[in-house]
Amino acid sequence: MIQIRSAAPDDAAALAELRWEFRVSRAPANEPHDAFVARCGAWMRCELASAAQWRAWIAVDGIAIVGQTWLQTIAKMPNPVEERERHAYMSNVFVRPAFRGGVGTRLLDAAVAWAKANEIDRVILWPSARSVTLYERHGFTHHGDVMELALGSRRR
Repeated sequence: MIQIRSAAPDDAAALAELRWEFRVSRAPANEPHDAFVARCGAWMRCELASAAQWRAWIAVDGIAIVGQTWLQTIAKMPNPVEERERHAYMSNVFVRPAFRGGVGTRLLDAAVAWAKANEIDRVILWPSARSVTLYERHGFTHHGDVMELALGSRRR
């Protein structure tokens, strides 16, 4: 059974492999696999350890990580009106093909639940053509190439 959980720094190497798989499925690589995985893994480990801006959720089948999504928080300028003061950028929603069929939805739900609980104003992303309907089913709307999900006013 697939479990969804927050990613930890120790997951970085596996997540970097998934990032490689995701991106080279869409365009040819211009960096060798091992160099990219080492560079990306180091970045992911650092970001997950600090949790200052980036967070990630993973789908785990037993002990294997088969999917991920990342969310970056972006501070807005202070605001005197009824509007939350952070946005979030969602990236790298990817599930290995053999595990698709609801796992991406569960990853997306986990990230959006975190965003709602942490008073994010809007979640933005740049979807692939294949993923647009997934995001639309979750309330995201199109604005050019970008999709967004408005989460609401700041609580008082």
